[in-house]
Amino acid sequence: MKKSIISKIPIISVVVCVFLSCEKDSEIIFSPTGVPVDLGLSVKWASCNVGANNPEDYGDYFAWGEIDPKKIYTSATYTYHDNPITLPYYSDAAYANFGGCWRMPTYAEITELRNSCTWTWTSQNGVNGYEVTSKINGNSIFLPLAGARYGSWLQSVGSGGYYWSSSLETDDRGAYLFFTSNGVHYFIDRSWGLSIRPVCP
Repeated sequence: MKKSIISKIPIISVVVCVFLSCEKDSEIIFSPTGVPVDLGLSVKWASCNVGANNPEDYGDYFAWGEIDPKKIYTSATYTYHDNPITLPYYSDAAYANFGGCWRMPTYAEITELRNSCTWTWTSQNGVNGYEVTSKINGNSIFLPLAGARYGSWLQSVGSGGYYWSSSLETDDRGAYLFFTSNGVHYFIDRSWGLSIRPVCP
């Protein structure tokens, strides 16, 4: 009898997993590696980049509006040419890869992260980055200096962090967050491959 019960456990597990994967988009679906961190802000921030297994992992790189990483990032290989004020969910790499209510942060939400947190230059498991600590509740996330991709090259690894927002700056530029050991700054571009740190309500 015990043997027959145990043999049914994998089937039950599959059914549970399928059920959870069909949750409504308004609900939080935990990615295999990223969990929401409450910084006391208007949104919760994921603990990992899209494509990462740990907070210090770089993860994947995406051009603005594209949902899959690729080998070459140039204007010639850029495929997203719409100009929405904010990326729709079907062109949002965070939603496409994490699912549920996860999405890319807006420019306003990145601004909130910058202004409402203390940014401390540090390293985690040998990876350079910033510990971003909430001034409201003391919780924190780690943002690695994952660099950026242009052409087939990965640039500024360990010295610069580039993170997309979902907001459009101009017709050919998306707004993003850029930071180095010298501080946190804002710059803009669009066909480059940058990191993405998702948010959820």
